[in-house]
This record gives sequence, structure tokens and C-alpha cells, in this order.
Amino acid sequence: MDGIDAVLIDLKGKHSKILGKLDKKYPEKLQHQLLKASQNWENTNIDQLGRLDHWVGEIFRDAVLELIKECNVNAHNIVAIGSHGQTIRHQPHGTKPFSMQIGDPNVIAAGTRITTVSDFRRKDIAAGGEGAPLTPIFHHILFYEDKINRVVINLGGITNLTIINKDISNTSGFDSGPGNTLMDKWIQENLNQPFDSAGQWASQGIASKELLKDLLADPYFELSPPKSTGFEYFNIKWLRQYLSKKEISPVDIQRTLVCLTVESIYKAIIQSKTDIQEIIFCGGGIKNDTLMNEIRARLKGFKISITDDYGMDADYLEAAAFAFLAKQTLSKKAGNIPLVTGANQAEILGGIYLV
Repeated sequence: MDGIDAVLIDLKGKHSKILGKLDKKYPEKLQHQLLKASQNWENTNIDQLGRLDHWVGEIFRDAVLELIKECNVNAHNIVAIGSHGQTIRHQPHGTKPFSMQIGDPNVIAAGTRITTVSDFRRKDIAAGGEGAPLTPIFHHILFYEDKINRVVINLGGITNLTIINKDISNTSGFDSGPGNTLMDKWIQENLNQPFDSAGQWASQGIASKELLKDLLADPYFELSPPKSTGFEYFNIKWLRQYLSKKEISPVDIQRTLVCLTVESIYKAIIQSKTDIQEIIFCGGGIKNDTLMNEIRARLKGFKISITDDYGMDADYLEAAAFAFLAKQTLSKKAGNIPLVTGANQAEILGGIYLV
């Protein structure tokens, strides 16, 4: 919930090219209200949600207008906007499962005069899936090679993996566990910094083997795919239940959280029982030097790359993926992979807002 990643992209399969990009922070007041609405959801009322939906829509609209102006492109030359929206709550396992993203697409379409595609997750949930992860179909398009087995790993708030198979219907993907979310929350609470820049704080700590073992004993890590998770599960409250009887310094806890992300990735790769030769990383976590050093040490039997090595900016791969999903929707093609999400069938995802 730190802001918006937007790209202008020319989609040509493996040769897709990002023509422009924009990283825009949310206004502080909006960010505060979004965090409050999602974390204190029991006390969030309809009026608050409605206002936030419109406000986020305005911010998304303005991001598009700013980006196309920067790129000197006419709105008439853009086929569509793919807007993921801001996730407020993801509950795929309830008796009435749902995933809620806000950022009113009507506001985006009306304000940009560009057809907008949004609400990608709920059709998959309606088909019995988890609504996540949705990016594996794009990962497959970009990184499939017939002579090598690859895993694409997005180090976002939550870590998700795409295990690329020669046959796309056998490509699998799932959330392995926390990525940056616990590290971010812990440094916010202890040093009042938004995130651990380059992993500098964590680099000063020593991981607690006992705490790491306890954290990895959480049942989520043993679940077989398809599976997805979020900050609703992996949060400070979740962490605190393991800290109550331990005397560990905050900096050592930070280093342990780095190791948790790494070990959950390693565990997921081993559990996949796939002969992997290369692991390609993307997402904000690749800027955490301590995290990446731990990854290289733990996964030294694999070739380690980042998506930039293949011409796709690691910071903007997720944004590009939702442009691709919008194209799939407009082409009346499926956007989910049932083996990944657990859906009963492949589905055309999202709603189209025409202008």
C-alpha cells in the first residue's frame, strides 16, 4: 500500500517492451486510511469504503494521465488500461470467499477516455479458485524455454513462485509465504522506517535458529498448492505469538525474518519436486542486499537471475502482467491457470469498462 506502479507497454509476447513507467506514492492521508481500512476491517463502514474506492480511482486516473503525458502518447493510441486495484481484503477460504480490490474503474475510464479492464480476481474465485496468483500466465509467456526448467519468483509483500512447465496447463504457481511484509512491519515498529533499505539493519543481526524453526513450523508452509496468502495472515500479530517467550533483540528478529523468506522459498522449490536449473527474481525484495545474499547462499546449486537480465524491469513486471491480463480479457482469452489457482476451469477474467 505504498503507491502505484504503472507502465506503458507494447505487448508482443516474449518480446513485450515497456515504453514508459511511473512510480507514484499515495498521498500520506490516503495511505493511512487504506492501511486502517484493511487492518481494522471490522470497524470500516460502507461510507469509508465508498470514499476510498473513488479516491484510489482518482489517483490511478491521474497516474495514467501523467504517464501518457510523460511518454508523449495520445490516449486514442492506447488500447486499454489494466487496473489491478488496491487490495483491501483477500479471503479466498471463507464460507463466502471473496477478494476485494478498490479503485473505481469508472473513474479511471471516464477520466482518461481509455477502455479500462479491472476486477481480475473474483471470476477465478467464482470458479472455485483462490483468485491468486494471477501473474504465472505472463511469466510463462516471457520466460518459457523448451530446454531449461525455470522458476520465476516475485519478492513482493508476499512471495509467489511460478514453476514454468513446457505445457502451460502444467505450469504451477503459488504463494510460498511472506516476502517483504514482515520485515517492513518490524522495522516500521522498531526504527520508524518504512522499509529496511538494502537490508542494512538486518545485516547487523544474527538469525535465531530457534525462532526460525518455530516460524517455519506454521502449517501454511506445509500446505500443498494451490495456495495463496496475504497480510491478513502474515502480520505482526502472527509474528508476536512466536516472540512472547523469547528474549531476542529486534535486529536479530529482523535477520531471522530475512531467513524466513529465504527458507520458505527453498522449501517450496524442494516440495515442487521439479528439476529446476534457473531461478529468476523480480519485485522490490531484489533491492534488499541482505536478502539476496542469503538467497544466493541457500540456493547456490541454481543459476540466479533477475528479470532485468531478460529485458523486463523487475520493479514493473507485476504492472506489465496486468496489462497482459487486460489484453487476454479483451481478446476473450482465459487469464487464470487452474492448476495455479485451484479454479475448476480456465476463465476470462475481469470486467470491461468501455468509453
